[in-house]
Amino acid sequence: MLKYFFRHRKSKVIIFGFLIFVCVLLTTFNPFEKKSFANESISFTVGTEPTFPPLEMPSATGNGLEGFDIDLMNAIGKEVGLNIVFESMPFDGLIPALQSNTIDAAIGGITITPERAKSVRFSSPYFKAGLAIAVQQSNEVIKNYDDLKGKKIAVAIGTTGAIAASKIPNAQVITFDSAVLALQELVNGKVDAVLNDTPVTLYAIKDAGLQKIKIVGTVEEEEYYGIILPNNSDKLALINYGLYEILRNGNYNAIYRKWFSGEPTNLPIIAPSLIASANSSSNNTQNNPNLTNQPLTLLLIQKLPQGALVTITLTSFSIFFGLIGGSLIAFGLISRRKILKTILRIYVEFFRGTPMLVQLFIIYFGLPAFFQGIGLSWSLQRFPAAIIALSLNVTAYLAEIIRGGIESIDSGQWEACESLGMNYWQTMKEVILPQAFRRILPPLGNEFITLIKDTSLVAVIGFAELFRQGQLIVATTYQSFAVYITVALVYLCLTTLSSFIFKWTERRLKILN
Repeated sequence: MLKYFFRHRKSKVIIFGFLIFVCVLLTTFNPFEKKSFANESISFTVGTEPTFPPLEMPSATGNGLEGFDIDLMNAIGKEVGLNIVFESMPFDGLIPALQSNTIDAAIGGITITPERAKSVRFSSPYFKAGLAIAVQQSNEVIKNYDDLKGKKIAVAIGTTGAIAASKIPNAQVITFDSAVLALQELVNGKVDAVLNDTPVTLYAIKDAGLQKIKIVGTVEEEEYYGIILPNNSDKLALINYGLYEILRNGNYNAIYRKWFSGEPTNLPIIAPSLIASANSSSNNTQNNPNLTNQPLTLLLIQKLPQGALVTITLTSFSIFFGLIGGSLIAFGLISRRKILKTILRIYVEFFRGTPMLVQLFIIYFGLPAFFQGIGLSWSLQRFPAAIIALSLNVTAYLAEIIRGGIESIDSGQWEACESLGMNYWQTMKEVILPQAFRRILPPLGNEFITLIKDTSLVAVIGFAELFRQGQLIVATTYQSFAVYITVALVYLCLTTLSSFIFKWTERRLKILN
């Protein structure tokens, strides 16, 4: 058959052409040829939290980011041919973003720890760091780490400061979304101390002009920052090569001197914490039980009901005060006093037209800072601050709902009551409000359900409601999908139950009517 095949001229031409193609391919393609990184430009997305000066922060020109980590990552990218694109996100969202392949890497003062190394891959260390203990200038009680026992400590969620604070006996740990908010809490006198990375705390005191605080000590642990990548990433060797190159050619030293005083320290190839963990993993498991050693299901069962109870409490108090305030404002809006109506209208438009998160920040962070600026010592605790912010906001919405319900009643009923000799308040109590209540009940139920979800905003001031409890679990287990799905289901249960209660009430009122 083979001889028959070669007798055909057409077959010979095809085979000859194929052999030429293979020869050309082999001469032009060399799998062992060294590539020139300088000629490549691969887009590489790096997540970071831009509230960690001087490591990363918004640029002074308002265009992009700047800082030690930013310059370092750009220098590494230049060495290995990666076009670095930075994406801002919360610190506790960096590892979940890597796990979902939303970003290619993350940098941002991320301390290399054995717990994190179980979920992501670390580069070689690029910065030697540590934790600083910050207190108010007038504090003479706290002088070292041991003095933090039983104290109120502010930390940034998901950081090594939060991990260290959780191990302090009887300490009340309050978590914030960023180190900036934790330090502001200390300035306002609402906590005893802040445990945070030393470079960031030093920058806040010396360069950012954060007054009334001082550093009294450090946590004696050798810590290093690393760049993190997903477990399935093939760029780890490339990043390490780029880091090695800028250390070798002096670019690293130049970047370090730009942002810090003094000379950089020698960096190990592997973080000592990972080596120590490998040598004594069994002892650590037995002697240092923490959240990461507990089953996820047990953590969810323990923590989420606590958060749900806080959410229900906040919602109930806020709706209660909102109904009182909303009713009073609604009566004022339908009154004939123009000055009163104008003032109340401004109130309603302000609280409906501005984000609740901004209102919460003004009440909790802004007002204490304002009073301290004029020489008055005044602060507001988290629970009353959350209730006030939520109540003021929901009052504006309920005022419009109640006003609309009252004005929807036919004006002829007012005239009929007046002809019967009933005064304004008798008419309102006996005739108008009962009918208006039935009409406003559906939108009132919607507002209650919306408020259940809006309580998640108070997490930014360290309140451990349902969403914050979920964040705290993710910060230690890094199992974001399972945790947030469970949190969403708990919210769904709360809103569904609330919807059922309001619908039952509507049906009951129809029967009574």
